[in-house]
Amino acid sequence: MEKAATGGMDRLVAGRLTALRGQRGWTLEELAGRSGMSRATLSRIERCELSPTAAMLGKLCSAYGWTLSRLFADAETGSPSLVRASGQVVWTDPESGYQRKAISPPGSGFRGEMVEVKIPPGATVTFEASPLPRLEHHLWMISGALDLELDGIRHSLQAGDCLRYLLNGPSIFEATGKRAAHYVVVIVHP
Repeated sequence: MEKAATGGMDRLVAGRLTALRGQRGWTLEELAGRSGMSRATLSRIERCELSPTAAMLGKLCSAYGWTLSRLFADAETGSPSLVRASGQVVWTDPESGYQRKAISPPGSGFRGEMVEVKIPPGATVTFEASPLPRLEHHLWMISGALDLELDGIRHSLQAGDCLRYLLNGPSIFEATGKRAAHYVVVIVHP
């Protein structure tokens, strides 16, 4: 499902992705080869003509060696140590409805970050690779049910469950209950 990018966060992310490619001196063709995405799609994302999906952003973050949280935080300006609830950035995947809220204040020099996620009932979000090898996750379910596949092993989680894992390869998140899978992830950079 393609949709024109119109939100403020989409514009900020598009600008940051363009800047990242420029800082590395990569052409669109080179980024296409590194990310597995087409040159045309990358161009549309950078021109803010296409809202990137979670899977697309996952591929781009893997190419740059960044996490989604870092991309979103870096797209914003300033680095406060306190972010009020009303100022926490929320991004919604246009394809699956997956919603991601950056809870932690943006900043460099820290190894940890916290993200709140809601996946609509029946929706699936797939990431082809970890943006960084051995990225430590602590996923705590708040409500709903989630099946999470890591390295071919499926984990079924319910409210109150907590799963700690190192993200090395592909991952599949599927909301399996009648209501949204709602969880918090603490991410620790290697």
